Amino acid sequence: MKPTVIASPNEKKIADSQSTVREAAYSGFKTAAISGAIAAVPTLVGCRVIPWAKANLNYTAQALIISAASVAGFFITADKTILQNARGNSIGKYDKST
Repeated sequence: MKPTVIASPNEKKIADSQSTVREAAYSGFKTAAISGAIAAVPTLVGCRVIPWAKANLNYTAQALIISAASVAGFFITADKTILQNARGNSIGKYDKST
């Protein structure tokens, strides 16, 4: 005998939001890795070559500069992805022309 389970009307919304968050985290992680690598090269080279940076930027400051670029890249990309998917969901939901 098959159990009778009625699907909630919110299940599609929950699935859409979970896939949006997953996609945002994935794209944010990719951007964070790329921006961290891009920020690391000039930071580390500058701290070895430029006299002011060599005297004033210790390892902690270098790590903070690199991680700030990574964190900013992650949050900016994740936010843009979430907003883009939310806009697509709302336009598809309210667009009556199709």
